[in-house]
Amino acid sequence: MPSLSIQPDSTDLLLPTARPGDGTNPYTVHTYYFGFTIPEAEIGAYLYFRAQPAFGLCQGGPVIFRGMDNSELLDAAYHDYRATMPWPTVEGNTVTTAAGYRIEWLEPGRLAVLRYRSPDGSVSFEMQQRAITPLVARGHIVPGEDDHHGAGAIREPGGSEQFMHVTGRLDLRGERLDIDCLHVRDRSWNQVRTEDPGGARPHPPLGWTPICFGEDLAFQTTSMEPLDTDPAWKGLYDLPEDAPLFFNSWVVRKGEPRALVDVRRTVHRYHPVLNAAVEQEIEAVDDTGERYHFHGEALGMSPMHSWPNIAFRDSVMRWTDLTDDSRRVTHCTYQEIFYDAYRRGPRHTR
Repeated sequence: MPSLSIQPDSTDLLLPTARPGDGTNPYTVHTYYFGFTIPEAEIGAYLYFRAQPAFGLCQGGPVIFRGMDNSELLDAAYHDYRATMPWPTVEGNTVTTAAGYRIEWLEPGRLAVLRYRSPDGSVSFEMQQRAITPLVARGHIVPGEDDHHGAGAIREPGGSEQFMHVTGRLDLRGERLDIDCLHVRDRSWNQVRTEDPGGARPHPPLGWTPICFGEDLAFQTTSMEPLDTDPAWKGLYDLPEDAPLFFNSWVVRKGEPRALVDVRRTVHRYHPVLNAAVEQEIEAVDDTGERYHFHGEALGMSPMHSWPNIAFRDSVMRWTDLTDDSRRVTHCTYQEIFYDAYRRGPRHTR
């Protein structure tokens, strides 16, 4: 497996526009994702927007969800996700969407301030997100996505992932809540993502499992459940024996970025309505031979806005480190996507 590469801090400000006739692929997107958790209140936040330069528009906005009983998008505690907005306003190091969601880079690659206030003033947040890991370079996140970066892709695609220490405040309809968590963020630029049902290779559900206990251990992988764990996708997909089951997988161990060379994710329980994992276990090995073992259980979960041809679940996952006797605990987002074949035919036996 190739060694990890680190993106320049300046990539946080990459938001290239397009001009008519310049050859920009119409499916090109640039994305920004931030989030936070307030585990004692079972709250998670999905702070996302994606810009589509070929059309000069973007979509996204803050979504805050709470607890496990969210079966519809409208069940979220609050959302201001907008399907169509003008191109974000960029002034210096500050990016602002038409929804009023604002990202100000005090130090690109290291420190951002996020602000938002709802139109009626009943929901707002302000927080600092300070980096505790480098800007690890990220490739494509969906199998087959790289197939679309041929004809019409005039710019080099890229992406990054980074763990942050998040501190601030959420005002949620009269309830004032402190934010103090470790969370992940990611972004991409010049990625070509099509909504063509044939544009992605059929594959089992993908789970993104970022886990951070502090500067000594930050872990992340995107993975599928192996067939020998008797997953709910069994019988729905025929994967080649040599098909990779994990992607974009790395760990920062005591300040040292390392690639993961083996990842095994076993789901013990699924949500009875949303189908995504609510209890799972991860075992992994990095490129130095060090092993990791984590147990996760969801405190909150909600359907989330994304591309129309996939189902997307966001959640607050409580992780316990089983690698040693410390049994230390942390919380972060767990995100899962799957296609219609899985939604129509899962056999959730546990």
